[in-house]
Amino acid sequence: MIDSSNYPSWLRVEPASFALSKTNTRDKRGADGHVLTRERAEAVHEENCEAIRHLQFLLYAENRRSVLVVLQAIDTGGKDGAIRHVFGSLNPQGVRVQSFKAPSTKERAHDFLWRVHHHAPERGHIQVFNRSHYEDVLVVRVKNYVPESVWRPRYQHINNFESLLADNDTLVVKFMLNISKDEQKSRLQARLDDRERNWKFDLGDLDDRKLWDEYQLAFNEAMIHTSTPHAPWYVIPADRKWFRNYAMSTILRQVLEAQDMQYPPVPEGLDAIVIDDL
Repeated sequence: MIDSSNYPSWLRVEPASFALSKTNTRDKRGADGHVLTRERAEAVHEENCEAIRHLQFLLYAENRRSVLVVLQAIDTGGKDGAIRHVFGSLNPQGVRVQSFKAPSTKERAHDFLWRVHHHAPERGHIQVFNRSHYEDVLVVRVKNYVPESVWRPRYQHINNFESLLADNDTLVVKFMLNISKDEQKSRLQARLDDRERNWKFDLGDLDDRKLWDEYQLAFNEAMIHTSTPHAPWYVIPADRKWFRNYAMSTILRQVLEAQDMQYPPVPEGLDAIVIDDL
């Protein structure tokens, strides 16, 4: 099982004391507790991405463990942008992104984890979930798609599922991109005002916006019930996209560096091999 004792504590959800309502979506304090300028945060983010590229190579070479990154957010929360900025420079052969939309008829005919488990990462690879199995304790709860007697037991099912992944040497890191109501309004308006972004505007987002408080409650409870030592949640202040990128890359780098990954041993006698001229 993955040893998560060295997982970073910065921005991590501690169930006993966590309240989403007390978090600051515009927080600029870095991992050391000091307020960051945008220039400094962007510089550190670039350093992080370079380090993560090397760590991805080690992850693949060692072939002992895998990484699952879960991204959740309210509409316009910035999941797509975060994926581009944090994972866009990695080797595409070793990182995959899976987006989960409304389940199909076939998927609804199975248990709620069926469609997710198939996309769990193989050893040596990084898998990013753009939305995830958490939709089944978020949107289905808020919109009353299923009764509480169905969605509430899913917290334990999720914990068991993520424990199984950890037992199989998968690092599970979960990010909730936390934006304010005002920031969401601004981003929705930008989609209306920019003709090149009109296609991203969905009238359904306005209906969901009216359910803001219900979604906040659902997020809060879900994270309290499922932030575990082997699969922690991190709440990322995401009003400022540059800080979001910095925070995510910093945490991911720290998680990977804590694993002390090593290249596999080389066969004996390599030093004596001579490549003949042809």
